[in-house]
Amino acid sequence: MNDVNKDNKEVENNEVHEHYRFVVDPKQTSIRIDKYLFDKLEKISRNRIQNGIKNGYVLVNDKTIKSNYKVRPRDIIVINLPEEPRERTQVIGENIPLDIRYEDDDIMIVHKPAGLVVHPGVSNWTGTLVNGLVYYMENKNLPVMEGNTPDRPGLVHRIDKNTSGLLVIAKNEHAMTHLSKQFHDHTIDRTYYAIVWGQPDEDKGTIDEYIGRHPKDRIKMSVFKDRDQGRAAITHYEVIEPMYYVSLVKCNLETGRTHQIRVHMAYLNHPLFNDNMYGGDSVRKGTVFSKYKTFVENTFSIMPRQGLHAKSLGFEHPSTGERMEFDSDLPDDMVEVLEKWRHYVTHQKSRTL
Repeated sequence: MNDVNKDNKEVENNEVHEHYRFVVDPKQTSIRIDKYLFDKLEKISRNRIQNGIKNGYVLVNDKTIKSNYKVRPRDIIVINLPEEPRERTQVIGENIPLDIRYEDDDIMIVHKPAGLVVHPGVSNWTGTLVNGLVYYMENKNLPVMEGNTPDRPGLVHRIDKNTSGLLVIAKNEHAMTHLSKQFHDHTIDRTYYAIVWGQPDEDKGTIDEYIGRHPKDRIKMSVFKDRDQGRAAITHYEVIEPMYYVSLVKCNLETGRTHQIRVHMAYLNHPLFNDNMYGGDSVRKGTVFSKYKTFVENTFSIMPRQGLHAKSLGFEHPSTGERMEFDSDLPDDMVEVLEKWRHYVTHQKSRTL
């Protein structure tokens, strides 16, 4: 929305091009369209969105609307702008190695390493998992989930760039529809392992807090108490290995919001270890001595990303109806960091005996 301050007359006299298209979820609650788009569009302020609506760049079901319009289930929202968008209808296949753990005619299970972006976007138009998928499929048309842009073929869900772990890919429309429904109905089991700062007071718990875009930092997400500001987000967690300074925690997602585990654990004051977006990249537990800080910095260098791994997936196969379960080992960097902390804690205990 770079030119939202142009007036309606100029918009009418110049050709416009579709940049974004959203299909509102069938169960979407009634919220203002400017709030809805604020949650969807990264790096764009609510004020700029309101200006874009005012100047006729935003259409709902092919009609202009006002900022106080309340979105309805299955509304089709289109954002048009004067400049031509970058081509998003075709993803260029690239020979990027894929760690495929399972494949049949309907689905593929891929293990994504930390550092690999899942799909093309601003500053990452190439070199993504999707570019590798398109190449691997020899340019056969992968399906696109309703509401997604064409540059996300095969994707039913995603994980962050610096999160490792398992993804399920839909290879045809039938599989896409079936898997999408399972995600929508929360019947897919998704288990993550996280290294967090400190040790939660409760060994088990549920975090049920709304998540929405941070009001000042568009890249970040934040917890909100008001449902009008965020979307429902539920994370179940269990401490697997407490080590006082850090803990290994298992998290099961009931919903799948952007940065959900990272935001929820930070909300509990136990941010993910070395998460530079949510406060985990500095000492959050332990002494102030320089020797300890050096130890922590060394572990950061071993794992220069947030300690989060999408460990397992469980779902019903779209064609056979069979319940399928997939599991993966923790990546080497997380294993090494945990070993360092185990050794540190054991050494500290021996010094106090």
